[in-house]
Amino acid sequence: MKMSTDTTLAIQTRALTKHYGKSGEIKALQSLNLEIKQGELFGFLGPNGAGKSTTIRTLLGFLHPTSGSASVLGLDVVKDSVEIRRRVGYLPSGFAVYDYMSGREYLDHMRELSGRPSLLRHRIMEALELSDAILKRPVRDYSRGMRQKIGVVQAMETDPELLILDEPSEGLDPLMQRSLQELLLERVALGRTVFFSSHLISEVERICNRVAIVRGGQLVALESVESLVRFRRRRIEALVARKLLRLTASAGISGLKVQAEGKSGFRISCDAEASAIPAFIKRLQSAGLRDLLVEAASLEEAFMSYYGNSTRNSVQMAPEAAALRTSKKRSPTKRTAAKRAVKRPVKKRVAR
Repeated sequence: MKMSTDTTLAIQTRALTKHYGKSGEIKALQSLNLEIKQGELFGFLGPNGAGKSTTIRTLLGFLHPTSGSASVLGLDVVKDSVEIRRRVGYLPSGFAVYDYMSGREYLDHMRELSGRPSLLRHRIMEALELSDAILKRPVRDYSRGMRQKIGVVQAMETDPELLILDEPSEGLDPLMQRSLQELLLERVALGRTVFFSSHLISEVERICNRVAIVRGGQLVALESVESLVRFRRRRIEALVARKLLRLTASAGISGLKVQAEGKSGFRISCDAEASAIPAFIKRLQSAGLRDLLVEAASLEEAFMSYYGNSTRNSVQMAPEAAALRTSKKRSPTKRTAAKRAVKRPVKKRVAR
């Protein structure tokens, strides 16, 4: 399929597919169609194993597609992969560094490989609380979070026109996650493009313009963040002084439970759509609201509430995981019997 030459697109895929195995039995990516505009902060969301890293590695030319096509900055991912990697800042998932180098030596080495000058190193170091003294230390002494910070610096310091980040918040504490998000927003405001994968729905909600959701290697949604948030469900736990009369599940409220807690009152729990929460809280207040917790749904809960069960069967299981699951189902009685059947050598007593 011929790719569009639209120069306003930073990333474009057409039926991009990647299968593994001799007969292609592992379907890591299936007919992915995406168009990401320049200057966009785009989130690529999905549970672990959904195909996010496979997509990114294919876009950068580390993997070749089984079928379909893709372009990055107008360049073909197969023919022009070297030029793409020169122009793109990339942070892989599970980022690793050369332990024998200091932090500064590693950053200098990576910058020289890119052939581009360092423009933002000090700005990023300041935001992530990386000092010159830390960069002088050998990388083998760094914590996981420190190594992740080094990875962020090497991806961003040349101010690339496109950033591709695979789980960039991995290993960062909440404060540093927020600092990273501010850095990304800053770059997008200056016209750069950011494409990053995550399994944290809260992360993409805060900063992204649009979000694609993948599951089992398939694109199941392409939404604006506003649309995604509107359909999210939240868990509500409340303590009220008096029992609410005629309290039943209503539109947007499900899984409603009421439990007496002695003199404390009544414990109420349920799942609620975002649009139904304000009216439900008013009802709780009329019964003497004493305590309230509104908890954001996990990615899996939000995903299933938005798409139902229709995508449950699209998840592909690696052969190793399937074999492990099968082995766990073996009867312990049979295993014990098998061990008993093993003949052990008989020790002979020697007469003295």
